[in-house]
Amino acid sequence: MGNARDALRSARNGLRRALLLGPHTCPWWLGYSFDNPLRRFVHDPRSILGGLVEPGETALDIGCGLGYFSLALAELVGAKGRVVAVDIQPQMVSRARRRAGRRGLAERIEFRVCEPHRLGVHGPVDFALAFWVLHEVESPEWLLGEVRSALRAGGRLLIVEPRGHVSGARFAAMAEQARAQGFGVSEKSGVRLSRAVICTAGASDGGGARLATT
Repeated sequence: MGNARDALRSARNGLRRALLLGPHTCPWWLGYSFDNPLRRFVHDPRSILGGLVEPGETALDIGCGLGYFSLALAELVGAKGRVVAVDIQPQMVSRARRRAGRRGLAERIEFRVCEPHRLGVHGPVDFALAFWVLHEVESPEWLLGEVRSALRAGGRLLIVEPRGHVSGARFAAMAEQARAQGFGVSEKSGVRLSRAVICTAGASDGGGARLATT
């Protein structure tokens, strides 16, 4: 009886790994559940990104998924700007590329499939977005380090994490990891259901106010 239970448990774990890609990565097919037109009522890209991205700049969308923010970034940087959108899953990237083509934005966006521990993006980048992605990374330090090396001096990184999934204490730890990589960190308000900070490359907050952990 015990062997049968072990075999069933092993089969379930194997199925979970096949469907969910392990404990960290959101599977491509689940992306459609939160990347849809209704999302704009909760996370309006222009409201979230307004004032952080300018026409003609280069923006990086980390964990671009199906391209929800990549398309918005392409509109914000304009015809003279550029967006680099990276994701670990080829299915996500191919679908995001098709979306960009339908919107007439494909020429502004360079889609890439990245490796688990290497973004492969070289600067200079003016703005980087990590929206609901840092908690999926096994080692946030390496990701923050790669982003820091790609950003120009004064470049901005917006980190947004889901409030119900990432505790205040865990998010505060992420902010400290950003400070350790040489970012200045300040809180950003107004992102629904989320915790958010703006990190500035080469700046320092002088050890000022820390994030609340509630």
